[in-house]
Amino acid sequence: MENLWSEIISNKSISVALLAWFFSQSIKIVINILKERKIDLRLLLASGGEISSHCAAVSALAVSVGKNFGWNTPVFAISAIFASIVISDASGIRKEAGKQAEILNKIIEDLYQKKGIKTERLRELLGHTATEVFWGVLLGILAGTIFW
Repeated sequence: MENLWSEIISNKSISVALLAWFFSQSIKIVINILKERKIDLRLLLASGGEISSHCAAVSALAVSVGKNFGWNTPVFAISAIFASIVISDASGIRKEAGKQAEILNKIIEDLYQKKGIKTERLRELLGHTATEVFWGVLLGILAGTIFW
């Protein structure tokens, strides 16, 4: 079991993907400092917002796998398809879920103001804009290229 963990920890593709994720999440903190003038370390684990850490991680993973095993291999094909599904989800399904949360929150506010109903607000920032996805993918490709 000890050998298994040391192999996982030393896996360069995992390291590159995690590094891209960490850079992306760190950029969210910097952007928040510039916009809000305050440090919010909770953003390190938050989903949504600029830059897409999901897109950065899977793009870095795909580039790392391609560089390690070759671009014409089944393992690269798997990682590339996996990345495209995650990217599609980040920009499509999760964005629509965020829109639904926004509408539900407006309904809750209306009900609360008129009838005194207390409910918890839903998280609206779930998905990503095309720009957020683009920068996430670019960051992932750069991380996979530079740090491999």
